[in-house]
Amino acid sequence: MATGVANCIFCKIIQNEEPGEKIYEDEDVTCIKDINPASTHHYLIIPNRHIRNAKELKPEDAELFNKIVATVDIISEKLGLDPVSTRTGFHWPPFNTVNHLHLHVISPIEQMNLLGKVMFNPKTYWFVNTDYVKSHLEGRK
Repeated sequence: MATGVANCIFCKIIQNEEPGEKIYEDEDVTCIKDINPASTHHYLIIPNRHIRNAKELKPEDAELFNKIVATVDIISEKLGLDPVSTRTGFHWPPFNTVNHLHLHVISPIEQMNLLGKVMFNPKTYWFVNTDYVKSHLEGRK
């Protein structure tokens, strides 16, 4: 069961209080289809527990973070996504649109729209990869 903030759209989707196309869910994470996809496949892996963003992850969240990242493989296998053509990452505050941690999974990157190429560019300070977030998390110990 998700614990979160009363007005958080992702918490409401997890709790089935708002519509959302769920692709996968377990006791720790839920994966939903992005309502504004940047490519053919665009999903968000969100923790069932409310965490505002990647910058707020604490050392005690390391196991959950690893579970979020591992879910990429589950989603990729389930949907037949090509790992070479898949981009994952987090928006780095203050550049996040929803204040609930979510990992973007986008594929194929070659078919990303123009806005997506800007918003989900891995060579920017507003969209960071999982290694960057992991190093930030480990640096907080």
